Amino acid sequence: MTSVLPNAGSPLLSVVCPSYDESEVIGLFYSELSSVLQILEGLRYEIVFVEDGSSDGTLEKLNEVAKGDPRVRVFSLSRNFGHQVALSAGLDLARGDAVLMMDCDLQHPPSLIPQMVELWGQGYDVVSTVRTASRDASWLKRATSRAFYWAINRLSDTEVVAGAADYCLLSRRAVESLRRMPERHRFLRGMVSWIGFNRTFLPFEAPARAAGASKYSWTRMVALGLDAVFSFSTVPLKLATRIGLGVSAAGIVYLGYILVSFFLLGDLVEGWASILSAVLILGGVQLAFIGLIGEYLARVFEEGKRRPLYLLRQTPPADP
Repeated sequence: MTSVLPNAGSPLLSVVCPSYDESEVIGLFYSELSSVLQILEGLRYEIVFVEDGSSDGTLEKLNEVAKGDPRVRVFSLSRNFGHQVALSAGLDLARGDAVLMMDCDLQHPPSLIPQMVELWGQGYDVVSTVRTASRDASWLKRATSRAFYWAINRLSDTEVVAGAADYCLLSRRAVESLRRMPERHRFLRGMVSWIGFNRTFLPFEAPARAAGASKYSWTRMVALGLDAVFSFSTVPLKLATRIGLGVSAAGIVYLGYILVSFFLLGDLVEGWASILSAVLILGGVQLAFIGLIGEYLARVFEEGKRRPLYLLRQTPPADP
């Protein structure tokens, strides 16, 4: 496509980019992204950076970029609220007829944007990319990813496509639908699946990070996985009931064995080992399920406080 200057009535594309400690790659990312956006025919665009409480000078780098490009808007959260919240903030702040979410580590290739925009123009409300491979992912990360998607799709009524990334394009009505979902423990891939609408998928291979290291530690990935399960499924509570009934049934069977051994066979060995084992097993099951119920109650408690999802410490000085 040839580069043209769209008129004021042209559709506006907002590109939302959360950033946390990405000072090493911001310049390269902006250069590649803007070079792709500039060739989109008949389309205006804005780049919305949401800085998520970085400590490495990312905000300063973003402000420098914004000084040289009026289409760049930089927002900064008051602290590190997390990747999913930063994306959600971007959805609130974006003004476009379509909103594209992507990370700024260049593992979401900007070269896919023209195809995504074309599919949006064909009438799709949601254009999701699906990661088929990742060059710097370890075998353990790939295995745990497959296990996660297998588990969430069996525990939840909302199907989450394996490998679906947060790198996706949303129509304005899809964005507004997501904005009406105010829960604090957010799993946007599941939320995008839940809203429905006309959706298509675009496969891609994620390249290695251009610089820096992944900010998703194992702890954060586990937390995101738990948010996904507890936000989209009550199956764990139902499993707790079934397992509890199963353990009780096993206890009744064991009691029958003891009675038969004592009254009919007369070979019951006196001792505390069997009693101790039963107590430990039952106690462990009870504590595990109390903790499970606590996870759901904690989420109810967090939602009930109705605190803002995020707070801003910097907004653009003026609209471009």
